[in-house]
Amino acid sequence: MSAGGFCKLPNGSVVVALTLPSPVESGGAVRMIVHSANRARALTRLRNLGLRAVYLRGNAEPPTPDEVTAVLHHPDGLIWRTAPNSLQELWHPIRALRR
Repeated sequence: MSAGGFCKLPNGSVVVALTLPSPVESGGAVRMIVHSANRARALTRLRNLGLRAVYLRGNAEPPTPDEVTAVLHHPDGLIWRTAPNSLQELWHPIRALRR
């Protein structure tokens, strides 16, 4: 269950969205949103956090406008929340997932 996509912003940077299995034993999934200069750098940021088998194949689930806005307003440029998206759940910084 790994799906994702990207969108290119007017300034040339990209926002990548990936739905990945949760790293905790809950059996759920998380939606990760990354803002970076290009797709390769966005995936490298995730791999540097320990998510080694992260690949973006296709553009089946690109980030929604809400996700783009959320990641652009976050200082780290890397956020997540459980998937499927719950409207009551707020976006979390990546350090909250790594705990």
